Amino acid sequence: MTSSARFRFILSTLLCLVVTSLTVCLSGAGAAGGAAEGEEGPALVVVGGDRSYPPYEFLDREDKPNGYNVELTRAVARVMGLKVEIRLGAWSERRKDLLNGDVDILEGMSFSDERAQIIDFSPPHTIVHHSIFARKGGDRHLTLADLRGKEVLVLNDGIMQEFLAAKKVGAKIVPVPTHADVLRALAAGKHDYAVMAKLPGLYLIRELGLTNLEAVGDPVSAQQYCFAVKKGNASLLARFNEGLAILKKTGEYQRIYNKWLGVLEPPGLTWSEVFKYGAIVVLPLILLVGGTILWSRTLQREVAARTAELTREVEERRHAEEELRNRQQQLVQADKMAALGILVSGVAHEINNPNGLILLNLPVMMEAFRDAEPILEEHFERHGDFEFGGLPYSRMREVLPKLMGQMQEGSRRVKLIVEDLKDFARQQEPGKSAELDLNETVQAALRLLGNLIEKSTDNFTVSLGDNIPKLRGSAQRIEQVVVNLLVNACQALPSPERGVELATWFDAAENSVILEVRDQGTGIAPEHLQHLTDPFFTTKRESGGTGLGLSVSSGIAKEHGGGLAFTSEQGAGTTARLTLPVPLPKEQQS
Repeated sequence: MTSSARFRFILSTLLCLVVTSLTVCLSGAGAAGGAAEGEEGPALVVVGGDRSYPPYEFLDREDKPNGYNVELTRAVARVMGLKVEIRLGAWSERRKDLLNGDVDILEGMSFSDERAQIIDFSPPHTIVHHSIFARKGGDRHLTLADLRGKEVLVLNDGIMQEFLAAKKVGAKIVPVPTHADVLRALAAGKHDYAVMAKLPGLYLIRELGLTNLEAVGDPVSAQQYCFAVKKGNASLLARFNEGLAILKKTGEYQRIYNKWLGVLEPPGLTWSEVFKYGAIVVLPLILLVGGTILWSRTLQREVAARTAELTREVEERRHAEEELRNRQQQLVQADKMAALGILVSGVAHEINNPNGLILLNLPVMMEAFRDAEPILEEHFERHGDFEFGGLPYSRMREVLPKLMGQMQEGSRRVKLIVEDLKDFARQQEPGKSAELDLNETVQAALRLLGNLIEKSTDNFTVSLGDNIPKLRGSAQRIEQVVVNLLVNACQALPSPERGVELATWFDAAENSVILEVRDQGTGIAPEHLQHLTDPFFTTKRESGGTGLGLSVSSGIAKEHGGGLAFTSEQGAGTTARLTLPVPLPKEQQS
């Protein structure tokens, strides 16, 4: 490999490490916590992977699983208390095994929208670049457009088979079982080109001694590389996500990454070697000066070309980070739906059916009592008091109408709470917004949390401002913020004697609507206050806190153009303030 190629590879690797470190810092992490195991120990998790995808995953000379994915999977299993069995085989077979249920999770799979319809993905643990491979001696600056009409080798059921088909490059796609088979067929003169992951391609070329092959042109695709489970297996995926976050926080992820993905290329020439060989080759001074000038001009062109390539790669990684944030939001919504969706779909129907009978039959019973009341009154006047429903009639004729009225009102309240719960769990389509009344949204949240508030405090006050302007946004997502703030306030109270206050008002000076929740709880330590909205940060890990509630709430406030702020005094309580801007009238919008 030439010095230029080494130079380009080293720069690319360094950039990848820098961006990965930034991603870890932005992502945040929670403390580690393994799931409780039963007396028989944890259940076995079967992990699948590709037997020929070095350095990510492969079978070594002793036919044992090895590589970056394998070591990362075992590290996640260790910190999460999981028992795993890693099975590597032909990629197409392992993918089918996942869908058939013979494998629980794949330790490495590239994300695509098509795959996401039947497979759930974790946030990416690395980015894999794919390139065109060709036999040496041809054009070294190929693009996807140059593949039209050519025979192109790809991995069977691999991401590049889907990618080239989606791009409609006009090539004849030739799928083969393994990446090693792809390169062997190309080196033997069969077919024209191959498209595969660049790092595994370079690794296999070196290991198999295929000296007539090289990667040509710029990378054609950057794919997010993730853990993957069959659609619906959210619990297992969540445990791997948490384990990955712990590894990033402790630095073990970076060590594994550096060990496997940063050592393929040998180090470049040292300065002493450069001067040594320069002295041998360039003895005449005139040739040395001329060679230096030529080398300088060539280096300038390479630096300019590499700068442009680095700019493209930085943009790709920025896009990947944005996608990662989107996936995290989807994961949070999926966790919410896993908890509430099951409750709503399973319980709402069971509650509404008998409750509907109560609402239907109570008026009939009340009407029947009113029809019978004259007869009962006449009997009472003639024969005196008598037992009616186990109590004296003189008492029952006053109590019974009230009891039936209370039953009817209670039944209506049950129906209203179930409807509020269904609205709270329903996810609004992205980009959709509607007019909402903050006071109505607060009242819906209070109906959901009535039991929790009643058990938590004897001093709960609500002050809803008059003539508050309507807002634009998602009532369900704002309700989620109100629920999170009230739950946190109730959980912060050391005893029911302490109170919680909720208030809304319109700030005309700022043209904003304000919601404030104040509790008389234990307060928050000053060093923790600035981290309240960080993902996975929680001071309630022992009681089941995930550290996602306030992070999600802050994100929802920002989506609506507002903000979420906290003030606290230890021992005196905490105040959370949600600020939402009032939309301008259409005639003032530009």
